[in-house]
Amino acid sequence: MADSNDSIPLHTEKIYFGGKEHHVRTRCGSVSVIVYGDQHKPALITYPDLALNHVSCFQGLFFCPEAASLLLHNFCIYHISPPGHELGAAPICPSASARCVDDLADQILEVLNFFGLGAVMCMGVTAGAYILTLFAMKYKKRVIGLILISPLFRAPSWTEWFYNKVMSNLLYFYGMCGLLKELLLQRYFSKQEACGNTEVPESDIVQACRRLLDERHGSNVMQFLQAINGRPDLTSGLKRLRCRTLIFVGNSSPFHSEALHMTSKLDRRFSALVEVQACGSMVTEEQPHAMLIPMEYFFMGLDCIDFAI
Repeated sequence: MADSNDSIPLHTEKIYFGGKEHHVRTRCGSVSVIVYGDQHKPALITYPDLALNHVSCFQGLFFCPEAASLLLHNFCIYHISPPGHELGAAPICPSASARCVDDLADQILEVLNFFGLGAVMCMGVTAGAYILTLFAMKYKKRVIGLILISPLFRAPSWTEWFYNKVMSNLLYFYGMCGLLKELLLQRYFSKQEACGNTEVPESDIVQACRRLLDERHGSNVMQFLQAINGRPDLTSGLKRLRCRTLIFVGNSSPFHSEALHMTSKLDRRFSALVEVQACGSMVTEEQPHAMLIPMEYFFMGLDCIDFAI
């Protein structure tokens, strides 16, 4: 456990519903971690997608009573935010050193060491899923299993690279402007189900996500985006990944084919895929109920956890 001076605990029950925020100092800067639950239980860490944090990326899942009961009954939750993505984050100094995906994966190790955690369960969405997969490859003994939602694992295609460069330019010149938020919402949600049209208004989850995006600083989002846009291909290491892996993907996600391809590269003895209908990338928000039964079976297959429903 790190010295108590390295942690700034904030009692924020009104915001985090009983969770406690810690700012953990790492080699690459401070990381916000929201701890929720009994710390004597096995740990489940979460990592969100680009421009999101635990509220905008995992709230739907943890507000789903059955899923929340399943997870909190069996785990202590550690919500890790990418640098500068936590609630109330200050702008990252433009002169600060840019972080690569390896730096972000190494920060997770430092967080685990700070809290005295051994092997953990991991849950990540899209860019966050990539960071956790990379972490599992680098530190195999520290991961019990992976729950990946609409994951990335290859280097960016030319289409994604160009799309990300457009977003980088928007962030640089205009910050979190309206067009950028629309591009991000299209990344997260299914257009037909969540983003609305002239006849059907936007759903509540999209409106809430749009409001939360207003709180992000463009410079902070750009740092994470640049790290993800420069990511290496993880294909060669997937067959050697021995932790159990459960992949969810919405059939309307722009990363649907990526998730299918990742599943084909994993060892089938240790992996499973769940395709969710009428859903975009963020299954945790659009269709959290669809995750319940697959997660129950997934947890029951883990010998290292005394699972209870």
